[in-house]
Amino acid sequence: MENPRPKTLHYKRSHFVTQLPLDFLYSPAHSWIARQPDGTFRVGLTKFASRMLGDMVDHGFELEPGAAIEFGQIIGWVEGFKAISDLYCVANGEFAGGNPLLKEKIAAVNKDPYGAGWLYQIRGAPDANCLDVHAYARYLDKAIDKILEKQLNAEIK
Repeated sequence: MENPRPKTLHYKRSHFVTQLPLDFLYSPAHSWIARQPDGTFRVGLTKFASRMLGDMVDHGFELEPGAAIEFGQIIGWVEGFKAISDLYCVANGEFAGGNPLLKEKIAAVNKDPYGAGWLYQIRGAPDANCLDVHAYARYLDKAIDKILEKQLNAEIK
């Protein structure tokens, strides 16, 4: 049973628009983490992260369900059309497995990043450095402004 759609914060900066779920936590590495009714947490990439990677091509995990995990540990990878990136864990606890849907429909990461496109589940607790939705929106402002500044500087040269 999938969760009903969460309430969201409308976010827009420059040409980037998304709906950030209010009850999720966000990492500075642009992952989200959300508590599930059974007490586990689902983790996925934010729309910002999936846009920076491009259309998703593949993914993989370097550990089996039941393995101990800790914040900052590399637990797998994602490959987008634009880039490949390591997946860093945003929690401490136990790896509870990857999203089986992504084996057949990796595009769900781009099409539904806060829903069906989740990456993995954990049993444990989110890292204390995770941000609430409002702090993440401010963090996103700074990240996007930095990108825009680099683009502007490149155009001037």
